[in-house]
Amino acid sequence: MIKAGILSDTHGELLPQVLRFLEPCQCLWHAGDLGGLPVLDRLAAFKPMVAVYGNIDDYLVRLSLKERQIFECEGCKIAMTHIGGYPGHYAPGILPWLETEKPDIFISGHSHILKVISDKKHGWLHINPGAAGNKGFHTHITAVRLDINGKELSNLEIFDLDRASLGCPRPANPEPMQAGKRGTDPDPADSGGRSSTSDTQSPSLKNQAHVQD
Repeated sequence: MIKAGILSDTHGELLPQVLRFLEPCQCLWHAGDLGGLPVLDRLAAFKPMVAVYGNIDDYLVRLSLKERQIFECEGCKIAMTHIGGYPGHYAPGILPWLETEKPDIFISGHSHILKVISDKKHGWLHINPGAAGNKGFHTHITAVRLDINGKELSNLEIFDLDRASLGCPRPANPEPMQAGKRGTDPDPADSGGRSSTSDTQSPSLKNQAHVQD
């Protein structure tokens, strides 16, 4: 069994709270918009990592990474790209790729909105970890970790840090609240961030407040 950490949209910044959340993980998966080689190098030195480049990444990052990745972890097949959409609203060209590859997990970023959605029609779990960086319209900094044991996925945990606790003003038009978006909000007095945890074990990680079937 392996604990994997999933993050995206760091936009050039790695918060110590995020790194502490990812410390127990044996590997990291970054879904793009790293924001520069320093972030890529620091994460690669921190944990074994698979990453893709995003739309804001410069040519140096793009020379180091691919736009799409297909890889395996503990017998689980993962597909990852930055701009991918989500079940029912996939980005152009993504669904044919996924139907060909038939992953167990599809990871994307870009939206800065955390989503965990089971695509029942196609049989994979979609994860968008939201934005782990401190730039953008999002009100909460988020990341995800979970245990992988073959096709069995369990103990999905969400890191959730209110940017207001860092002294950041709230955006004029914050991201919409959506079913399947986040776990519990952190205590305003706790600037270290929190995670919500579930021990549910199934390919779709059912019965979690932050998971949308």
